[in-house]
Amino acid sequence: MDVTNLLAGIRALEWGQVVMMAVGGLLVYLAIAKEYEPVLLLPIGVGCLLANLPLSALIGEEGLLTILYCVGVRTELFPLLIFLGVGAMMDFRPLLAQPVFALLGAAGQFGIFGTLMLATLLGYNLNESASIGIIGAIDGPTSIYVSSLLAPHLLGPIAVAAYSYMSLVPIIQPPIMRLMTTRAERRIRMEYAPRPVSRLALILFPLAVTLIVGILVPPATPLIAMLMVGNLLKESGVVERLSKSAQNEIINVATVFLGLAIGSTMTAESFLHVRTLGILLLGLLAFVLDTVAGLLFGKLLCVLSGRRINPLVGAAGISAFPMSGRLVQRIAQEEDFSTSP
Repeated sequence: MDVTNLLAGIRALEWGQVVMMAVGGLLVYLAIAKEYEPVLLLPIGVGCLLANLPLSALIGEEGLLTILYCVGVRTELFPLLIFLGVGAMMDFRPLLAQPVFALLGAAGQFGIFGTLMLATLLGYNLNESASIGIIGAIDGPTSIYVSSLLAPHLLGPIAVAAYSYMSLVPIIQPPIMRLMTTRAERRIRMEYAPRPVSRLALILFPLAVTLIVGILVPPATPLIAMLMVGNLLKESGVVERLSKSAQNEIINVATVFLGLAIGSTMTAESFLHVRTLGILLLGLLAFVLDTVAGLLFGKLLCVLSGRRINPLVGAAGISAFPMSGRLVQRIAQEEDFSTSP
């Protein structure tokens, strides 16, 4: 083999690719050594490494990573499959027993709109601003779904920011929760579901939500429909194999392919910009504002309910399912181990 061909890759290597391979290596390190959202950060890191190899056959019109991106991300297939699995893992009993919790979820999205307005003032266009703001939901599939529709050129940094902050939920949220609530508020006990929810209600709920959203907000139908289909598989009680497949095999395969595809977008040309740093900072701001708004509304509900609602549940208004919910419970148990908000 010609020595010239052996050295072609080395000669084609640029400093930006070296930097991005270092970024990919960092993501792999955080996933393995620190266990920061390893299920997705690991394939994203590997995808980033592969995408920045010079002269790689993985990138290009017929490259594997390009095919995965076109088939699963550009068409929104992978995020939708992940939402199918998430829906199959969700329990809507507390929400149906206390519908007021839906308001906490709405309040927990305030940071998205606040960050959207700030981003537009900083020079991002409306589509880019909306994609950046959605990072505040701390929901990777949702961030990927929205940015792939509105600002696909920002998909890489938005996905990395969303999943990075998702892994940092246990670090970022607790100080805010303790600052915004008193010890007495954190000790308020709540029932998981204060009144029983019928099986019929559990079956009708995903159907009703799908129909209502489909009529009122057609663009959101794919994401909501897949979430509710997954939940219906679980609550119907007659397709246990399908429900378990959605919770395990389907969501796992989709997550691996999604991570590799997202990592493939993290090239030097698209990632190494000052705007990328701006996306990371704005995403963090959206996350913090969402948590603060959720806690403030939780405090309001605490007062209106006669102190029957622990305001900490407002911090679970972000979409980091189920991490934020477990974190709320842990913070409350630090004050009273028998407390289960």
